[in-house]
Amino acid sequence: IRWLGHASFEIKLKEKVVLIDPWISGNPVAPITLEELTAPDVVLVTHYHGDHYADATKICRKFNATLVSIYEIAQHAAGEGISKTVGMNIGGVANVEGLEIVMTPALHSSEIGSPVGYIVTEGNTSIYHAGDTGLFYDIKLYAELYPIDIALVPIGGYFTMDSRQAAKFISLFSPKVTIPMHYNTFPAIRQDPKKFEEYVKQYSPATKVVILKPGEKWEISL
Repeated sequence: IRWLGHASFEIKLKEKVVLIDPWISGNPVAPITLEELTAPDVVLVTHYHGDHYADATKICRKFNATLVSIYEIAQHAAGEGISKTVGMNIGGVANVEGLEIVMTPALHSSEIGSPVGYIVTEGNTSIYHAGDTGLFYDIKLYAELYPIDIALVPIGGYFTMDSRQAAKFISLFSPKVTIPMHYNTFPAIRQDPKKFEEYVKQYSPATKVVILKPGEKWEISL
């Protein structure tokens, strides 16, 4: 798992490369350029805001990757000339490039369609990207059906959960590992991830917190 800053992640599961919310161009904390990206097989988009939809179509066009998103965004991308799209809706489960993808709700806004998160499973490893969201309880139900090993959650506050809320959110399903995201990109979402780590120790002590810097990788070892 490599954090590309903000809510952007590059995840390698066996032979497949998944990009989530790829915002590289114009991202003040992006550690790479578009030219330095590893070719993805699948690009997941959580919602239609400029810091999340961002470079998705450009990347899908360049690498002939499959764009996965809520139905309305997938239709929009198809209208922009993206040939491989999977339009889902909340609660939907799809098999894309050998990966099981579950679309989960998120409490946020979106210029097109509804905001979402994803649980991506390959073999015995499942990764949850919460998208931009406030605190909500339903993830507990999803995690009972689709156990989550690794959770990528926003902690920036202002537009999403802050550190304390995110830690409480984590306690609802107690993943093995959580990685904070969507913070310190710009002043409004300035946060100290160590505070998140302290709250997780309090609310979900069995969960390990992995704090990455933009560009850093964490080898999936569970």
